[in-house]
Amino acid sequence: MRALLAENSVVRLVATRLLATIHPRAFLGPTSAIQLREIPEPVLPAEDWAIARTRLCGLCGSDYKQVFMNGSIDNPMTGYISWPQVLGHEVVGVLEHVGRAVDERRIGERVLLNPWLSCATRGLPPCEWCAQGALAQCTNFGKGAIAPGIHTGNSSTATGGFAPRVPAHESQWIPIPDGVSDEAAVLADPFAVSLHAILRNPPSEDGTVLVYGCGTLGLLAMEILRALYPGVRVLAVARFPHQAKLAERFGAERVLSHRPTREIIACIGTFCDAEEVQPWRGLPVLNGGVDVIYDTVSSAETFEVGVRSVRSRGTIVALGVEPPKRFEWTPLYFKEIAIVGSNGFGVEELEGRRQHAMAWYLEWAASGRVDATPILTHRFALEDYRDAFMTCYAQGEHEAVKVLFDRFER
Repeated sequence: MRALLAENSVVRLVATRLLATIHPRAFLGPTSAIQLREIPEPVLPAEDWAIARTRLCGLCGSDYKQVFMNGSIDNPMTGYISWPQVLGHEVVGVLEHVGRAVDERRIGERVLLNPWLSCATRGLPPCEWCAQGALAQCTNFGKGAIAPGIHTGNSSTATGGFAPRVPAHESQWIPIPDGVSDEAAVLADPFAVSLHAILRNPPSEDGTVLVYGCGTLGLLAMEILRALYPGVRVLAVARFPHQAKLAERFGAERVLSHRPTREIIACIGTFCDAEEVQPWRGLPVLNGGVDVIYDTVSSAETFEVGVRSVRSRGTIVALGVEPPKRFEWTPLYFKEIAIVGSNGFGVEELEGRRQHAMAWYLEWAASGRVDATPILTHRFALEDYRDAFMTCYAQGEHEAVKVLFDRFER
């Protein structure tokens, strides 16, 4: 089958980095480490796995950060992955083949992929985190019956949705209710990421929050806040005009431009009736501010603004993935701010019940409690992957938010 294969070739990576200084399309050119290639059909690593035919696959920010080489070479998470990779973990498909030990799934079933390659997928007894349902905190991502990988797409065994067929453990395939379209279902993964962040770090019922970044995670965070905390006042920071329009549609009371940062702090101060204190030099700091910041960018710049704009003993929740850089963090200890990481999702407790975050999303989508589909902006055939990724690269020019692959040659 033809799949988009990513390899860990130092020669290709260096050549691509140099050529991309001339034109960014070189990230997807002849020297690129990611190419459309013929690869073997997937095989079942164990009899409790099943293979689905891909119908839709979303392009996650982590996918195009890898393609555009936006990361650090000393990232410790590289110790948990293996090569070559077929990326793509936001998958909707139809089961075509099931192993002999599969009990709960059947051929022809429309399914959604839970991508975490935790203990169950590896044929291991549950670690302490998996036993709690915290699948993204599994301690065995490098062990067991499959090659190292945190989630589908970064393990050489568990190939992802940038291909016509995807193998996964029985527990990873979640059935899609008849009342939920493929287009709605494909948003379950990023929705679950934002849901996990909010449930672990909720606002007060009548508080104020800032959603920093109005891409997929930020817009979905606003939809969740509107559903769970309708009394909360939501500020948002958007990079592009089309994101700002969607943020208003999703419930933001006010949307701020991402630059200049001084104006962001001033506007938050006005919104929260917080005193603005000007130091000898540099950006101001607020005496007061928002209760919680859901930072879907998580760059040095957004942290810099965040620690100056959140109230004393407030919380900044980091959902984004950006290379680390220095920021002035003195307000972190002065205001006793909590900066909390949020990684993925698992089994989440809400309204007196515990179920997988994706099950919560499917339930809400089926009932009409949420509708996240307005963020779906572009669809491409897998063969047009260069155009798809460049649309993500120039998202302001193309007014892109969530981009999908929806046609796959066998």
